[in-house]
Amino acid sequence: MTIDAQTPDEYIRKVPKDHREAVSKLRETVKANLPKGFQECISYKMIGYVVPHSLYPDGYHCNPSLPLPFINIASQKNFIALYHSGIYANPELHDWFVEEYPKYVSTKLDMGKSCIRFKNEKTIPFELIAQLCEKITPQDWVALYEQNIKRS
Repeated sequence: MTIDAQTPDEYIRKVPKDHREAVSKLRETVKANLPKGFQECISYKMIGYVVPHSLYPDGYHCNPSLPLPFINIASQKNFIALYHSGIYANPELHDWFVEEYPKYVSTKLDMGKSCIRFKNEKTIPFELIAQLCEKITPQDWVALYEQNIKRS
């Protein structure tokens, strides 16, 4: 499901009603806990948190005119998604998240390489997401990106 929006606020307004409260709370959790320097925007037709060109002029290697993506939030047809590039690039962070998840949610973790899918908005572990957001600064992300992804 694609939501055509120019701003994160517009994105939230266009999210289906059954997902709107959870997507909004997820957005607020991310914004409140990301280290200073990340910028909120619309990225790939989702709410995005990026390293702006002012901090990383090289931008995203697939399209250097775009800022370096880090986290995205999306309302999909059957779930809410949190895309966290740090989980993909950092095995220790991935393992920490997988180990912590059952302490917050009794249902099985539904996760791809960087995508965490929440099929039930009532079981989103906002406290765990807050902790995840705190773990990587923009500078940490740039270093991980250059080490693990950009050179691939």
